[in-house]
Amino acid sequence: MTHCDRRTNHRRGRAAVALTCLLALVSAACTGGPGGAPQDGQGKPAEGPIVVASGLDVTGSGSVRQQLIEEWNRRHAGSKAEQAKLVELPGGADQQRSQLLGALQSGSARYDVVNLDITWIPEFAEAGLIRPMPVGESGATAAEGDLDFIPQVHATTVWKDRSYARPFNTDVGLLYYRPRLLTAADIKADKQPNDHWTWDQLYSSVKTLGLNPVRRDERAGWTTQLKQYEGLTVNTVEAFADAGVELTDSEGKYTSDAGKLKKGLDTLLDRVDRGRVQPAALTSDETASLTDFAEGRAVFLRHWPYAYGALGSLMRPQDYAVNRLPGKAVLGGQNLAVTADSPRAEAAGELITFLTSPESERCLLDAGFAATRASVYGSTAKPCWPRVAAALRPAGDAPKAAATGEGAPQGQGEDERAEYIRILGEALAEAVQRPRTPYYGAFTQVLQSHVHALLAAERPDTDEAAAKLDKELRDVFAGK
Repeated sequence: MTHCDRRTNHRRGRAAVALTCLLALVSAACTGGPGGAPQDGQGKPAEGPIVVASGLDVTGSGSVRQQLIEEWNRRHAGSKAEQAKLVELPGGADQQRSQLLGALQSGSARYDVVNLDITWIPEFAEAGLIRPMPVGESGATAAEGDLDFIPQVHATTVWKDRSYARPFNTDVGLLYYRPRLLTAADIKADKQPNDHWTWDQLYSSVKTLGLNPVRRDERAGWTTQLKQYEGLTVNTVEAFADAGVELTDSEGKYTSDAGKLKKGLDTLLDRVDRGRVQPAALTSDETASLTDFAEGRAVFLRHWPYAYGALGSLMRPQDYAVNRLPGKAVLGGQNLAVTADSPRAEAAGELITFLTSPESERCLLDAGFAATRASVYGSTAKPCWPRVAAALRPAGDAPKAAATGEGAPQGQGEDERAEYIRILGEALAEAVQRPRTPYYGAFTQVLQSHVHALLAAERPDTDEAAAKLDKELRDVFAGK
């Protein structure tokens, strides 16, 4: 956390100069003068390529991000300075964040565009590592940006009333379930339009099914991601949101207290009661929980949108379905930002515009990501770029679970997929954010540590846990 304190003033000054150049479009050091050719710091044409740093593609769809970069390059084949290159960073989210912070602070890596987890925007913006985005021509304010972006999703790009990125691919929690098991138990599985499960209905269904697992090889009512990593933070924030507990305001100021935290922790404990949740959930991440569901060890699964494509390669179409998550669902995803030190800022901004266009967003949706634009979920959505669409393979090269029945799984049909897209669009429109703070890395580690210890305890004491968590969160959100 101290890197922000040490470098903030210096970085803010550099970011302010960079923004002035970008908006005025007159300084050769920022925009390159006539013709818009990118320039370096001495006014000379900046050499390409435009380097995009990103995490790994989890959809298994043939790297749609790489395919979109290649489409951009085909459209700018006559300009070496405008060619782009994708650099995929290894490791998990925490490792990628550390790599990007270190590279941008030291200048050791030449990145022009960074694909940031939505929770990192305040930290990178506060440190002056990324540039505010210019206001578009839609008539929207800087904080609103392009009005086609789903409002809740675009809000993840904003810090202190300024937008620092464009939404690239988003995420939201969804509920996957086994409809034939529910039907066999005379539980209504086919939901009506605009209707979705409540947690009480899920609890009632688990009781009707008579599921009370003791060992991880037994079938449970549901499973999720409770391992001590970001998945645990997401599940905890969703439980807190259902209990009406908000940890911070829009500018990262702590707004909770021990009493509120206890209410949220009690809600989480009730949700993951050992008679309802798969015992393996306490050590499960996305891959493990998806495997448990696909192999029959859970009737319900909380997971991200890419699981829909993954299940198509693991299960028969009639054996799984999807609906909105009971209660509140947390947003995930990544946003594209221009780095403060990029000598190709104008070209980098144009690349971001292309990568977040309606056509590109449709490519992302087809590949298994959730799109960030509302129009992509409508009946008149623009199709994916033809050459990108042709290069993609069906999403879902996921964990190798054993499918049941004869023949290879083929995925669900067009009607089922259209219903899935409708459900996904509705879930995104009502999703909630994790705390907005430049100290998110410290926050999530503190939360995970306390919550995981509580879940693992034989006799969990939420009064004590809430008091300790409250004390540490006050320090974290104050930057101590």
